[in-house]
Amino acid sequence: MARSSGSTGPTLAVVAREAGVSVPTASKVVNGREDVAPETRRRVTEVLDRLGYIRRPRGEAPKPTAIVDLVVHSLDSAWSGAVLHGAAEAAHEAGLEVVVSAAATRSRGGRLECGWPEKLYARGSSGVLFHLIELAPAQYSWLDERRIPFVLIDPASDPPPGVPSVAAANWQGGMAATEHLIGLGHRRIAVLGGLGRAVRDGGRVAGYRSAMATAGLPVPSAYVRYGEISEAGARRRMGELLDLPEPPTAVFVCSDQMVPGVYQAVRGRGLRVPRDISVVGFDDLPQARWITPALTTVRQPLSEMAAAALRTLLRLMTGEVPEAIRTELSTRLMVRSSTAPPLRAPL
Repeated sequence: MARSSGSTGPTLAVVAREAGVSVPTASKVVNGREDVAPETRRRVTEVLDRLGYIRRPRGEAPKPTAIVDLVVHSLDSAWSGAVLHGAAEAAHEAGLEVVVSAAATRSRGGRLECGWPEKLYARGSSGVLFHLIELAPAQYSWLDERRIPFVLIDPASDPPPGVPSVAAANWQGGMAATEHLIGLGHRRIAVLGGLGRAVRDGGRVAGYRSAMATAGLPVPSAYVRYGEISEAGARRRMGELLDLPEPPTAVFVCSDQMVPGVYQAVRGRGLRVPRDISVVGFDDLPQARWITPALTTVRQPLSEMAAAALRTLLRLMTGEVPEAIRTELSTRLMVRSSTAPPLRAPL
């Protein structure tokens, strides 16, 4: 319920911001709803008249043309492409326009700066989708003060209470990956996580532990390792696993982005995947199909997650209560060529 189609007047989000109310409250005033306090109605009406907001004639079907922002960590990652695809399709169905921006931009001096708050404010965005590792407390406060509705997509850490988010079923995915390796006959199974404090990695590792416990298999502390999500970091951690007196015959890697480093470490010891060690990833990024051997991995439904987040944001923008504060979508194991039964002889 933004400005009328073809109008060059202010959006409803701008009106709400100027009046110090939420977009849903401003919408109620525009549409003559009675559940608004008299003082609030007076304040919003004054802003509507001052800014020249064009009301629709009664009986005209609403044509949402509101702008929503999608803020991603980086514009050149495989994750961002999948998220944009899902958000754009859902926005098209809802009649919304999506503006995409990177969380950090490089200034003329070469420094990385956070520019999305200023852009959001200038555009009068009606809502925001965030696909970031996390937001800072000050950024949550900035959004709350301006009454801008927002939803997090796949947050790495737990958001504050009441903040809506959409994520993958990380525990389920970690358990499915480990059960696959156990089903092939592996008993010495290690796990490589990314950021140790990340909730999503914690869920994946917890799923791994549950599968191992259910099968009655021990989890030596040396088999659980964390590091940065990069090829170099994964190569170092995998090298540490291969240096153990009793190295694993399989490894569950909590991010596909780490798998090339794992492959490099294995090949650097004269070993082969999956003959000597099986590897399972998580994400199902495009590289999972291109890498050799093709990676068995857990598919994270990023496009579907973005679409679900957009639908939740739309409810918030229209004053509805979302069906759930946290939504989890199911993962699926994609079996390819990087897993096989273990050799009888040790590595």
